Amino acid sequence: MPDVAVVGSGPNGLSAAAVMARAGLSVEVFEAAPKIGGGTRTIELMRPGYFHDVCSAVHPMAVASPFFRAFELPRRVELVTPEISFGSPLDGGRAALAYRSLDRTASELGQDGPAYRRLMEPLVRHIDAVMDFTQNQLLRIPRNPLVAAVYGLRTMEQGTGLWNARFRDELAPALLSGVAAHAISHLPSLAASGAGLMLGALGHAGGWPIPRGGSASIAEALADDIRAHGGAIHTDTPIDRLEQLPAARATLLDVAPAGLLGMAGHSLPAHYRRALERFRYGNGSCKVDFILSGPVPWQAAGLSDAGTVHVGGTRAELARSENEVSAGRHPERPYVLVAQPSRFDAGRAPEGRHILWTYCHVPSGSTKDMTSHVVAQLERFAPGFRDLVVESHAITAAELADYNRNYIGGDFSAGVMDVRGLVQKPVVSPVPWRTPLLGVYLCSSSTPPGPGVTGMPGLHAAKYALKDIFKLPVPDLGLS
Repeated sequence: MPDVAVVGSGPNGLSAAAVMARAGLSVEVFEAAPKIGGGTRTIELMRPGYFHDVCSAVHPMAVASPFFRAFELPRRVELVTPEISFGSPLDGGRAALAYRSLDRTASELGQDGPAYRRLMEPLVRHIDAVMDFTQNQLLRIPRNPLVAAVYGLRTMEQGTGLWNARFRDELAPALLSGVAAHAISHLPSLAASGAGLMLGALGHAGGWPIPRGGSASIAEALADDIRAHGGAIHTDTPIDRLEQLPAARATLLDVAPAGLLGMAGHSLPAHYRRALERFRYGNGSCKVDFILSGPVPWQAAGLSDAGTVHVGGTRAELARSENEVSAGRHPERPYVLVAQPSRFDAGRAPEGRHILWTYCHVPSGSTKDMTSHVVAQLERFAPGFRDLVVESHAITAAELADYNRNYIGGDFSAGVMDVRGLVQKPVVSPVPWRTPLLGVYLCSSSTPPGPGVTGMPGLHAAKYALKDIFKLPVPDLGLS
């Protein structure tokens, strides 16, 4: 029997397994799908030779999270980092561009450039402290209280009705709102603002890298390390009840609270079971992938060189779109998050062809195919886009939930992104990864620090399992 059983091979399950294996423990990972990866899978979705990321595609948090920094991810995976991290197009051929250089970004934002620099500069300069604060449990004293306070004050400004106070033009607000909208939350809101400022600062501090060969390379790097340290990974092995697992001393679950309820609800204390039943999930996404006969013909200069483009227009338009989703409606002009991986990784498509990765936000459980709305938004800012579409493939929010058990209603964040949701993950506790069942820990994005390819929920859960069950410290994670 193994020392440790891990359910789920998303980046958090794999990070937990890697930590436990490096501690010298025997580890077995159980994955329901035919391939490992969870939110980091890459497949030939439509045609041979075209490699699409099923979920995440661009990874600013992967290179900056404490786990992946210790894991030395850039030495294991080839990362291509565009000079332009992200951009936001506006009507009339204008666009706000976030370069890796904060100074260059500010210089191209017109009259709001100095204000944007003042907003972002302390976060960029102290990005390690920002990541330390955001990637750990919030119910603790920050290691750098001053940076945490600066980040908090800026989050309050950009997450409330004050968000336009320092700006006079449309470019800088659109740039900030495009990143904040990643949170699938009401705009403005504190949770969206906090996420947007952190991601924006990462765009200037180190960039938004794209893994060569696709996001699956991150999962494979973790899997290789697990196997190198004696671990085993079983695919096509769904686990519906904890009793199906070998009698390991520690069990780490990369599952949403609903998954834990299904696996062990009968044995959980009533108060904890009720807390899991009350856990709130957010709205969903409709993902639309494209095969194109050429690069996107963006009207605004510079967007072709951006790894990510936030399509939706002005700050007011982006807020209107996201708030319609929050109200349970499908927006006519949705916010569309676009990644252009084949612009930076030629191996993702045959010569002369491109793939395009997009999604837009929709109400939870939506069965609506938003392809026509996504195409209309892209055509708006890239006239002629329709003529380049060779083939497209849509995955509705309901189908995302079928693809991954953790994506309840199509919510790939595995929990609503608001202030309450950031603290109650899945319960209010100084150690929310620990469940009432002896030796059983949650390590999914439903636990702190939440969504994103960071490996941090897995690291936190593994840390407490090592301490509680095995009386072992966290091992070195670097190449050895």
